[in-house]
Amino acid sequence: MQTRNKVLDDFSQLMTNAMGVAQGAKDEAQTAMNSMVDRWLADRDLVTREEFEAVRTMAQKAREENEALKARIETLEGGAG
Repeated sequence: MQTRNKVLDDFSQLMTNAMGVAQGAKDEAQTAMNSMVDRWLADRDLVTREEFEAVRTMAQKAREENEALKARIETLEGGAG
């Protein structure tokens, strides 16, 4: 039968607890960093990808309408001249 060494058991428990504390500190630091980055980005008044795509689609549609109106004007001016 193997006897257990109390010192090694205590040391093992201490290391297990230390790893738990280190993991908790890592999680807390990561949460704090994410919050800081989110605040920094919000202060920069940046647009989201969805907002950018919506405006880009609107601009493309406006260009297409502009080209259609330009062609119509040229047709009308050509008929009058």
